[in-house]
Order: sequence, then structure tokens, then C-alpha cells
Amino acid sequence: MKEKWWKDAVIYQIYPRSFMDGNNDGMGDLKGIISKLDYLQFLGIDAIWLSPIYESPMEDNGYDISDYHKIAPEFGTMEEMDTLIAEAKKRHIRIIMDLVANHTSKEHKWFKEALKGKDNPYHDFYYWSDTKDNKEASFGGSSWEYVKNLDEYYYHYFAKGQVDLNWTNPKVRKEVANIVNWWLDKGVAGFRMDAIELIGKDLKNGIFANGPKIHEYLKELNQNSFGLKEDSITVGEGWPTPQIALDYTMPENKELDMMFQFESACSIYLPDNGLGKFDPLPIDLVKLKAIFAKWQQSLHNKSWNALFWENHDLPRSVTRFGDDRFYRVESAKALAIMLFLQQGTPFIYQGEEIGMTNAYLKKLSDYQDIDALGNYQALAIDKKLTTPEKFLEGLQKGSRDNARTPMQWDDSINAGFNKGAKPWLKVTPNYKEINVKQCINDKDSILYTYKHLIELRKSKEYRNVIHYGDFKLELADDPYLFVYERSYQQQKLLIVINYDNDVHEINLNQKPKKILISNYKTSSLNLKKQTLQPYEAIVYEL
Repeated sequence: MKEKWWKDAVIYQIYPRSFMDGNNDGMGDLKGIISKLDYLQFLGIDAIWLSPIYESPMEDNGYDISDYHKIAPEFGTMEEMDTLIAEAKKRHIRIIMDLVANHTSKEHKWFKEALKGKDNPYHDFYYWSDTKDNKEASFGGSSWEYVKNLDEYYYHYFAKGQVDLNWTNPKVRKEVANIVNWWLDKGVAGFRMDAIELIGKDLKNGIFANGPKIHEYLKELNQNSFGLKEDSITVGEGWPTPQIALDYTMPENKELDMMFQFESACSIYLPDNGLGKFDPLPIDLVKLKAIFAKWQQSLHNKSWNALFWENHDLPRSVTRFGDDRFYRVESAKALAIMLFLQQGTPFIYQGEEIGMTNAYLKKLSDYQDIDALGNYQALAIDKKLTTPEKFLEGLQKGSRDNARTPMQWDDSINAGFNKGAKPWLKVTPNYKEINVKQCINDKDSILYTYKHLIELRKSKEYRNVIHYGDFKLELADDPYLFVYERSYQQQKLLIVINYDNDVHEINLNQKPKKILISNYKTSSLNLKKQTLQPYEAIVYEL
């Protein structure tokens, strides 16, 4: 496979409104991000993925864009954006934008023109119908919104203010390519492509994702924009199978570089009661291991994995997949080791590297996310699938706001997020114990485990086996131990993880020669009848 910079990279996602408030108005901003670039350089990351900072009415925190060529005033100015790109470059850090091309805000000039009449040239930039079906929007309610003066309904997969673009219109596709090229010319490295699998929808036939012409559209976009930049990066958001991901990302197809897969991250969100992430299942490690193995083996030597545990749309991983009460440090380190030794490009979400937990907000009024509030109305009030009290418990487990609380920098007011102005979302109360300053001062902290893992992935001695080695799952049916082997030529690594809050014994006929990294100082080289401590994770060189 062809060498690309992003195969060696570790990418750090920033949710701008929650990262650092540089002007003390309660909202994170570009000035705040610039002030923390030295920290990110210290961590060792290679690129920043910015959640949207474009001009927006903020119905969905910036994922409803009203102008792709302007910066939202709450985040700063275009001059500050230029400064961010330049200052990051000095530190060998690239900037990746969030391209939201499935929909625009209803405040976008295209949609405002579309509302003027059916004969307006922009009317066909969106989907319209004389009637509506029963399709529900992702945030609750109907996917169709009536416009009285046109006597038509427009389609929105997400919120009412997020109007789906009609990609069957070649003018739409040309405009998106122009947006991509404009930002590439400004110096960004590429794009995370929001909900990209939805752009090929075929509403007449009830196809909302991975539609019949999506690959045609992406090939065209590649040819007319990012494909012209040899070192650009594109990461698609979707919920694909391995085969669907390969269709998007095999280099010869000339579409995208990587696809996020949510099968592992959402493996606990599959109950049949209609509540999904708001009533998660217990972790099934056998199932989770099978998912990882499937993706590692299916894409090997054909494409490239995007590795992640959490992002702005998911709760905190140490709460969902670890133990944030009794073994927060150990389980957070175990999750990092579990992921970073697999093949692919790792993504770190802000605060993940210090083990930030769910917020456990107490009241519905504490939540700001349209997804939380819309689904409370739809699931608890309208459909009565649960009680309001139970749904609030579900929000503490599954709400996106759990990942959006302000970054915890130190133990001062508002966790050092700003100088005292009321943050747009409550700070998680445990910030006095969990913060960047505390982690930097503790060489055994979660932060240093991430830093060491990044160094290990880039080391000349182990880069090839981690990047290109075969993946072999061991003890596939063991409900507590996650063990896998990476091998490349004569080199072998064995990753051993006790994925439980109790001790378990391992007995393997392997002879390690050294331990590369572990989360316990007592980890042993002996794999015969060794007792593993709760969430103990060890990387052996065999």
C-alpha cells in the first residue's frame, strides 16, 4: 500500500465550543485553541480535526451551516483561523475541517432563495414533496416540514433547520467541490465528512444511506477537489459494513481515505425497546472482540482503518466501556492500549487522554443538545416508551452532552476552561481530580500512557508491525480476556488485556522477551498461569 502521512498520524478531535475559552465569554473559541497548541505538540499528535467553526445559527452546535466561507462570531474571525493554521504548521500539526455536505442550515442563502418560489434556480438544491411520508427525523418528529407559501414539504434527516441537499443536482455537487477547494487553498489538510453516506439518498425508494449513486458522487468530488491534492486526507462518517467501507476507501476507487465504523463503539446500543443509546446493553466482550477482528482482517492490505472510542456524538469511553468509579485510570489506559496497537489511524477526542468521564447531569434543563431534548419529547412524552425519570437516567449514560462538557485543564474555576464566565455547558464536577495539570505532574497518568503509545506507534523499531502487521485474535470465546497478536515478517507483538474489574488468570504457551508498555508496574513476563489484575493491559514483544 502507498505510504501516506496520515497512516503514521494520530489525530486529535477538538469540539471548539468546549475546548478553551480565550475571551472569557463562556464559549470556547479559536483563540483558545491557539493557546493550547503547545500542549497538543507535547502530547505528540499530528493533526487536529475541528468540529464545525463555520457561521451557523447553532441549532445543532454548528452542524447547521449558514455560510461555509465565514467563521461563526462566537468562535472568532477568519484572521484567527489563518493564525491557527499557521501556528499549528509551525508545530508540525495539520488542520482537518469538518465538511457538512449532506445538509445546510435553513438560514443558508441557498435555502433562502429556494423559499422564494418553485421556479427559483436554488429550489432544486433541496428535496421537496407535495406530500409527506412517515419517516421520522433523527432528533425526533417528522422528517418533512411544511412551507405554506410553496404548499410543499422540505426533507430534513436531522433537525428542522438542517435541510438536506439534493445531490442529484450537479450544481450542488459543483458548489460542494468549490467549498472544498476554497479551504484546501487556505491550507487545511483535508476533511472529516459528516454523515457522508446520506448524500446518495433515494427518497422515492426509501433509501436513506449508501444510495445507488453515492460512489459516482464521491468519485466526482474526489476528481474535482481533494483528489487533486496528493497529501490531503478524507475521513467519512457512516455506519458501514466492512465491505461497504472498502467500496468507499480502497485506493483504486478514488473516493475517500478512511471511513469511521460505529459497529464497535455502538455495540452496546442495540436493545429492541426503541431507546437505543439511552438504554445501553451490558458489554459483551466476545461480541466486541469479534467486531474488532472482523474490521482488522477485512481491511488488511486493502484499505485503512480509522480507530476511535469516542467523539462529540458519543458519551465518554471510560464510562461506557471502562469503569469510571473504581478503575478509571486502569480501564482508560487499557482502552487506549487496546485500540492503539491495532492497524489504522487513531483518533483521540479532547479529554479522552486524561480519562474524562460522563457528566452525570442531574436535570433535563442541564442538557443543551437538540438530540437529548428532541428524543426526550419523542420517546418519553409522545411515544411513552419510558418514563421521564428513566429517560433522564438514560441521558446520563447516552447523551452527547457527556462528551461536550468543558475541557478540564486544571483545578481552578471552571476547570481552567476560562476565567470565570458561565460556561455554555456545566463543567463536570470531578474536574478538581481529573485535569490536564494533574496528569502532566503525574508520570503514571493516563496522559503519559497516550503519549507513550503515540511514541511507540512512530518508533522505527515497531512502526511496521503496528501499521502493517497481520492481526490474529486469541482466546476468541473468553468473556474476560482480550488477547491479540500483531505480526510482521519476523516480528511479533502480543497484546493482553483483562477486560474486567476482577482478577483473571491467563495461561498461554508464549515466551515474551520484553514488555513494551503496560498499565501496572507489577506486570509479569511470564504468561503461564499469570494472574491479571483488573483492567491490566500489557504489550509484549515475543
